Amino acid sequence: MKALLSVFRKEGIVELAKTLTKAGIDLVSTGGTLREIASAGIEVAQVSELTGFPELLDGRVKTLHPKVHAGILARRDSPEHMAELAGRAIESIDVIVVNLYPFEDKLQDASATLSDMLENIDIGGPTLLRAAAKNFPSVVVLVDPQDYGWVAEHFVEGTLTQEQRRVLAAKAFQHVALYDTLITNWLSEPVSDDFRNEITFAFRKSSDLRYGENPHQRAALYTSVPFSSGVVGATQLHGKDLSFNNLLDADAAWQAASDFPEETVAVVKHTNTCGIASHPDIAEAYRRAHAGDPTSAYGGIVAFNRPVTAAAAEAMRGVFYEVVIAPDFDEAALLTLQKRRGLRVLKMGSSHQVQGIGQSLRHIRGGVLLQDADHIHEDTSNWSVATLSKPNPTQFDDLVFAWRVAKHIKSNAIVLVKDKALIGMGAGQPNRLISVHLALKAAGDRAQGCVLASDAFFPFADGVELAVNGGVKAVIQPGGSIRDSEVVDTANSAGISMVTTGVRHFLH
Repeated sequence: MKALLSVFRKEGIVELAKTLTKAGIDLVSTGGTLREIASAGIEVAQVSELTGFPELLDGRVKTLHPKVHAGILARRDSPEHMAELAGRAIESIDVIVVNLYPFEDKLQDASATLSDMLENIDIGGPTLLRAAAKNFPSVVVLVDPQDYGWVAEHFVEGTLTQEQRRVLAAKAFQHVALYDTLITNWLSEPVSDDFRNEITFAFRKSSDLRYGENPHQRAALYTSVPFSSGVVGATQLHGKDLSFNNLLDADAAWQAASDFPEETVAVVKHTNTCGIASHPDIAEAYRRAHAGDPTSAYGGIVAFNRPVTAAAAEAMRGVFYEVVIAPDFDEAALLTLQKRRGLRVLKMGSSHQVQGIGQSLRHIRGGVLLQDADHIHEDTSNWSVATLSKPNPTQFDDLVFAWRVAKHIKSNAIVLVKDKALIGMGAGQPNRLISVHLALKAAGDRAQGCVLASDAFFPFADGVELAVNGGVKAVIQPGGSIRDSEVVDTANSAGISMVTTGVRHFLH
């Protein structure tokens, strides 16, 4: 039996080589892998001795040779294949151990040149892996150093099963698929941001989760490759492992808080922003966010877009939260929060500060939906005042704030804001009138003099009528309804101002 070993990551390769030799397997290798094995006193032959050719083109061509790939691909149960190997003096290769050039690392190297990137696209390695995996009934393929130990033991004992070989083959093909996806995305990135006809996604398992949305559902967390930003990269400073629902809500809370340039705190429950406020004092921002809906805040997620101070941590005392997430925590704040056994504390760090994403992905049965991310439109110069009355400066600031908030609440979303704090909202309702009713009910007496944001246009004037009767003094909405004139007339009759943005912010 013969094994070909060619790895970039050398960990564990010497121990594996020793065990394969012990099992009576001859070793063939290339370049740095050969030197690593030979330096341990293990007998190993050069691939060039097998092929009769030296390495070519600065090592670009080493294993791309019929004597290598025929030895891998020959079906051992085919007398014709084996006779052809014998007739051409080609030895069969029964074990392939390969891991690939570090293209993923180069993607994250800001100094990498075009030449660096191209030289780190492995050709021989993926070809070896694919060939071996195709012929897995006869050839064992190893791509992950974590598998060296148990596979080597089975070699010594002669107990490696067909099912185990198949698992290793699937792992090899998956590894090559992820590798090729990274290369494809890198090549495509500077050329076009269009939606390609064919697309694959690269994710790597980060951890198993206790369960999914419900205890009867299995779940796991996968991280995008290469990783850029997001809650999955946060450092957990305290608390038990995050659950599936914790991660969903933490992501929603972090996105909401991060969309605001000023000091902002968001409270999220079931992915809906139920409390959010901006204030120069982050502790006061928290108090105002919590006051938006104290009942819903219980058991929720709190996100700060600035470091948590001792005063902010103290302000949270007495309220049960699942997760607190922030760029950082003052030492005193962390000590206070770590006294709460049920609380998970996540530090995002400066590298995870406000960052937009280019596209968002949603799974549906039989496929996925891919769209551009719904980024905030900063240019208010495109907004129009549709009414005779114009919002005063304080109202306008609150309208800008409310418009940002509406983006993070499930449609049909209605948001009531006063002094840059959410005081009531209606979310996820089948009609906008119910959302207005729920928002006013949540706000109660606080609704007097507030502003309202609607994530989409009012199809009828009844929503504005209800808002006016509840105390709303200014409205922001996209406009575009066939009944816009009726909606605006209702606002004019009530003497309130209405701003139209021309942009919708549905969140399904």
